[in-house]
Amino acid sequence: MRSKGSNARLSSMPIRSRIPTLLLSMFATFASIYVAGRLWQDAENRVYLIKELDRLTGQGQSAISVDDTLKIIACREQQKKLLALEMDLAAARQEGFMVKHSRETNETKIPLVVIGVITRFGRKTNRDAIRKAWMGTGASLRKMENQKGIIARFVIGRSPNRGDSLDRAIDDENGQYNDFIIHNDHVEAPEELSKKAKLFFAYAVDKWDAEFYAKVNDDVYINIDVLGSTLASYLDKPRVYIGCMKSGEVFSEPNHKWYEPDWWKFGDKKAYFRHASGEMYVISKALAKFISINRSLLRSYAHDDVTAGSWFIGLDATYIDEGKFCCSSWSAGAICAGV
Repeated sequence: MRSKGSNARLSSMPIRSRIPTLLLSMFATFASIYVAGRLWQDAENRVYLIKELDRLTGQGQSAISVDDTLKIIACREQQKKLLALEMDLAAARQEGFMVKHSRETNETKIPLVVIGVITRFGRKTNRDAIRKAWMGTGASLRKMENQKGIIARFVIGRSPNRGDSLDRAIDDENGQYNDFIIHNDHVEAPEELSKKAKLFFAYAVDKWDAEFYAKVNDDVYINIDVLGSTLASYLDKPRVYIGCMKSGEVFSEPNHKWYEPDWWKFGDKKAYFRHASGEMYVISKALAKFISINRSLLRSYAHDDVTAGSWFIGLDATYIDEGKFCCSSWSAGAICAGV
């Protein structure tokens, strides 16, 4: 699916290269030709052996020669190998190693990742810092999309007092930079952060057919080149949840900063399940589609990072604890850093 309402055609690395897919497709094609040829040859061999058996038995011989016996054994072994090849080819097809005509025939390129920078009212200074540090504006923003396959947008909702000065300020800022996703049906509130992340993933996967989708806070700086190369290494995994994985205590005291109203659901030990830190995490297309399809059914908890983890805990997803996503400790080769 191409991006809706967008004319941008994304190309170049680290946009996902189609070379591996083409190679696999060529392998599948050659394997099919090979199997067909071998089956034809095998059939000819069997016809020959049958004729030989008829000839021998017609001459009244009571036994097949050692040479003929070896031919029959070799034929049976060859048949076993061909059956194994056919099974391997069928498994490859089931895994998706087939030519996708709609993408490869038209040489359609798709984005590597769509980044949603979760922001709120009164944070223009942060947004300007991000634009200056790694996101860019205007031509540089589009260049990042076209050359690196990385799309970035700020994500925000609307004021409880619809159309007030807060809304107008965001509209003016978006008119200047055109780098927002504005959820008109979402009311900005601290307790609604989890819902906003869910809305972003659902919106982004419906608009852009990317390989990955990332949620980032508006106080995080990203090394775009390291992000691109890191995500490219996980392209062969269909359902990945990548981040700085953690767990933690569930607080049941209403006055606590990290109070969890549903604390009793996490058992007597009051510990959260493993989940990625909310500063930045990435999910693959399959997981984003799962969110989009089930958006009305997915539960939200007090914290957006715990909420995202809860969506995937029952799925056949691959959790990747990637130290480069631990934004609180900037180091060489890191992807992000908090400010």
